[in-house]
Amino acid sequence: MKKNGEQSGVRPPEWKRRWIAWRNRVLGSHGFQNWAARIPPFSMVARRRAAQVFDLVAGFSYTQVLLAVVEVKLLDLLDKEPCNAATIAAHAGLSHDAALRLVRAATALDLAQEVAPGWWMLGQQGAALLTNDGALAMIRHHPLLYADLADPVALLRRDRTEPTELADFWRYGAQTAGETANRYSELMATSQAMVAREAIAAYRFDRHKRLLDVGGGHGAFVRAVAQACPDLALGVFDLPPVIAGTEPLIDSVGLGDRVALHPGDFFRDSIPQGYDCITLVRILHDHDDAQSIELLRAIRRALPPGGRLVIAEPMAGTPGAKAMGDAYFGMYLWAMHSGRPRTAAEYGELLQSAGFARWDRVKTLQPIIASVIVSST
Repeated sequence: MKKNGEQSGVRPPEWKRRWIAWRNRVLGSHGFQNWAARIPPFSMVARRRAAQVFDLVAGFSYTQVLLAVVEVKLLDLLDKEPCNAATIAAHAGLSHDAALRLVRAATALDLAQEVAPGWWMLGQQGAALLTNDGALAMIRHHPLLYADLADPVALLRRDRTEPTELADFWRYGAQTAGETANRYSELMATSQAMVAREAIAAYRFDRHKRLLDVGGGHGAFVRAVAQACPDLALGVFDLPPVIAGTEPLIDSVGLGDRVALHPGDFFRDSIPQGYDCITLVRILHDHDDAQSIELLRAIRRALPPGGRLVIAEPMAGTPGAKAMGDAYFGMYLWAMHSGRPRTAAEYGELLQSAGFARWDRVKTLQPIIASVIVSST
């Protein structure tokens, strides 16, 4: 099995190396760039490429504008009625000039829209974001990632046992009772909502009798499955401090008699048996290969003959979302000191190493949010 995404040592063919080197020399030539900028349709391509380069340069500023918009609740304000800079300044606790600078930056990112000179409402991107609780939770959480990425080369050179903001948050949040565990699980729950929708739309969970969500946190996934599959018995397996916060949430939605709660550590305790379907929702990509195989083997032991394992999480190599896989989750998980983005084929290798008989990737409506793999014993 390849370790941590290693590829074979076979060099690319000579023709391919030469062709790419020639292409790059041409694209990097100022003479070619000037020529392409003047000749349609090359001019459109040249302008698009230039904009893409600038987006790479300015990307951090864009994310900080997004964070400021979320922190001052600008989207909520603009959703109510048209606002001018004075209203925005009073709402956000900013000076008039600062409010104007922020709303114009938000407009450039389509988070806001100027509907008349000096008056703004919600933009198209802002409207989509306002109802996306998972994305909003991640945006509020991002200052931890930004702190770790302040010196990215130092982060990459750092030993993975040294502390980082993200590593401390996830380790401390998962293992500590009380408010920190609640904050950890609430972030997991809100960010899992989108993944849950994709998984439920892609796979018929009602073909099973009993489903166990391993690492299920505060039960966001099983609550969603409970609505879609009213006859399915459910269970959640997670650390004791997490399960302590799960019970009142399950009871509050009337599922106390239907959802069994199992406190435990899936690296130390046996996976509860008696379930013909086990789910891993945004779990494996947080763990390195050796840990992932260990967990998969434990799940295989817990499943009956013919039982299914359903894996749902973002995956690397997703068409149209490749940057999300390796450029975002790759650095995020490096800062977290655990896990890595994987392609569907790499998940297949893990499953085969753990002894699963077969696996299939199930098409999802929004693969940028989550892909689904179903494996059988």
